[in-house]
Amino acid sequence: MTFPIDSRERMILDIIQTDFPIIARPYSLIGYKIGLTEAETLALVRGLQQKGVIRRIGANFQSRKLGWKSTLCAASVSEHMLDSFVNIVNQYAGVTHNYLRRHTYNVWFTYIGPSWDSIEKDIEDIRRKTGIQILKLPAKKMFKIQVDFRMQDDLMEDVR
Repeated sequence: MTFPIDSRERMILDIIQTDFPIIARPYSLIGYKIGLTEAETLALVRGLQQKGVIRRIGANFQSRKLGWKSTLCAASVSEHMLDSFVNIVNQYAGVTHNYLRRHTYNVWFTYIGPSWDSIEKDIEDIRRKTGIQILKLPAKKMFKIQVDFRMQDDLMEDVR
């Protein structure tokens, strides 16, 4: 499902993806950068969250350096089970990404936890709740890239 996003929302999305201010009132500064009040900025962010455009706002840590484990997971989910499966998977705090793909394995998600045992326990719990087998594909070599979904082209150059 897609939602119309106006230029102010696009500018906010660009800022919070790559340059989120670590200050007491970040939405005040974000609003200032694009000509909005703090209240207007917060209202737009909350609207984007309600639409499901923003799922989570938070810090990203290098989990491996903290001793945590992660795995890519894949599942083959029938069309009639898709919404239910995705909703169950997304209830787990260890799920960091969840994607739909055109493939036999059509749902892919990453799962992170403090240990392999905790990951195995939660993935087995998902399997029990859904009846769907989950393929676990832990990384053998880690490639860390930054992925930002650029919402504006030239407009953001002036506000950074």
